[in-house]
Formats: sequence, structure tokens, C-alpha cells
Amino acid sequence: MARIFDVIEYASEMRDEIVRRFPENGPGDFRIGSQVIVRESQRAVFFRDGRALDVFGPGRHTITTANIPKLIDFVGKAFGNRTPFTAEVYFVSMREFADRKWGTPQPIVISTPGMGLGVALIQGFGTYSFQVSDPQQFVAQVVGAQGVYRTRDIEDRLRMMMLSKLQDLITSTKFNTIPELLSMTEELGAGIRAKAQDDFKALGLTLKTFYIGSLQPSEKSIEELRARGLLDLQTYTQLQAADAMRDAAQNPSGGAGLTAGIGAGMGIGNVLGQALSGVGQQPQRQAAAGGAAASGGMPAVMTPAEAAEVLRVSEEDVIAAIEAGDLKARKIGRAYRISKSALDEFLGS
Repeated sequence: MARIFDVIEYASEMRDEIVRRFPENGPGDFRIGSQVIVRESQRAVFFRDGRALDVFGPGRHTITTANIPKLIDFVGKAFGNRTPFTAEVYFVSMREFADRKWGTPQPIVISTPGMGLGVALIQGFGTYSFQVSDPQQFVAQVVGAQGVYRTRDIEDRLRMMMLSKLQDLITSTKFNTIPELLSMTEELGAGIRAKAQDDFKALGLTLKTFYIGSLQPSEKSIEELRARGLLDLQTYTQLQAADAMRDAAQNPSGGAGLTAGIGAGMGIGNVLGQALSGVGQQPQRQAAAGGAAASGGMPAVMTPAEAAEVLRVSEEDVIAAIEAGDLKARKIGRAYRISKSALDEFLGS
């Protein structure tokens, strides 16, 4: 059964609500002479049969065919203009919804010609605020017939709009170094506000503020770069070999664990050389990736220090490999001597 309301109001601060339909569920009948009470931070939008009838600002209003002229089309003179009519009233909050959070769920790829790998991944986060600028348009375009429309119902959509503008702006901004780009947060924030206004306006909204709290290189690994097609095979395998060598040299455990790391690093280097040769790379890249393992550059007999230079590790690491039995050497007095064949065997293991 329809309910007849003589007083129409929504006494709420609407902290997280953008729109509240009155009544929230089911039909509601109003009549000529009913009172509409609108709070200072609200607007009341009348709809009937999908058509907007009028928008009421703050204050107390009496429904008449004078202040809602379109009512005359379907409210007759019978019963002294007391005929009930069905309509929907949407109370729209006009307050600024501030301190909303945004962040980059996926890093933004930027081109850095002449720097590092030639590409970089940037991530950022910050805050923004928005406000309804056209209540009638917002209800018609976004809310529809929903009884309650909260900030969380539209935040994903707004963030997607802003992040697309951020990506466009960052990729089109000219900069010489990554730190220079990261220092341009204020300029980028102003650019986002300007670029996003038309999209917000189409929804009946205004983007009031957009602040970048942090913009920094992503911590994503080289595997992520390769998965996104941003690294070629040569660059990827070189970085893998370098990481293996670094981990081996920095391994605090020493001994067999350390030498296994050295061997793994050298093995990756050899695989790198073979891979690059297979795809037509220059032979010198194989030597660079495999260190001094390529034949011809080592003396027939070496001291631990000379072997360490070939392996690009410390002399202590070489001695640890000898004492662990991973690297064959002959002890003469108190000194070790390593043959080229023993080192070749170690590198090939």
C-alpha cells in the first residue's frame, strides 16, 4: 500500500552517503501542500516516471504547481488539489567528500631511453576529493533508482578515471632523470585535476583536489618486467647472472654453501653465453657473462688471488672452495696452487 507523506525530509549529515531516496523502498505518495525540508548541505531532486521535475535548495518548501510546474501535467483540480501523486525524492549531499584514497594497483610503465634498462615501473598513492556539482545529472546518470548511493559505490570508477589520466600524463611528460620526474608531484597533481574535469562533469561531479603523496620506482622484480614483455632475453639473462654472482659473493655462510653459489653463478653465465650465441649475439658477450671462464685468458697455474680475480670473488672465497673440496688445488708448503684445468672443471660443474 502506498504511503502518503505530508513532510519529506532526510535529517542526516550524510557523511558517507551521496544520495538517499525518499522513501528508500516502495512507493511514496505526496500531495500538493506537502512540506519539503532540505538541509544546508543537501539538494532535493524530484523525479516522476523517470523525468526530473525540479531541484529544491536548502530551506522549507511547499509543493505547489507553481514551484513544480510539471506537476500540472498529471495533478488535477479534483479534491482541491489534494490528490496524492507518486514521485521519488532524492536527497543529494553537496558536501565535499575529502581524503579519499587512491593508489596504483599495477605499476605504470614509463620509457627511459638512455637510462638503465630503457624502461621503468613507477608506483604512487595519495588522496583526492570530489563534490556533486549537478544533483539532477548525478541522479539521472549514476544513481538511477537505487535507494542509497554511498561513496564506496563510485570510488572504484573515479579512481580508474584518475589513474588513466595519471598514466597518460606521466608517459607524456618530458624529464631527464627518474628523480626529476619523481619531484614533479605538484605539477602532475594539477595536471590530473585539469585532465579529469570533463569526465567528472559528465557524471555531475567536480574533482576538487588530487594530491600525490608518493611517487617512486616500483619494487617489482625483473621477472615482472619480463612477464610484461619489457625485457629481451639478453638483458634478462644478464641480470639473472649478475644477481647470482652478487648473492654468491655476499653469502655470509661461506664454505660449501658459498661455493655452490659461485658455481651456480658461473653456470648461469655459461648458459647466458650459449643462449646469446644461439640467438646470434656477439661472442664477446659470452665472455662477459661467463667472466674469465672463456679459455685463453688464464695462466696454466694460478695462486688463489689470481683465481679469485678470474672468478671475480675474494681470495677467501677461493680458499673456502678449496677447503670444501669443490675446487681442486695442490698445497705446496703453506700456499695453494690451482691449475687451469682444475678451474675449468670447477666452472663447468
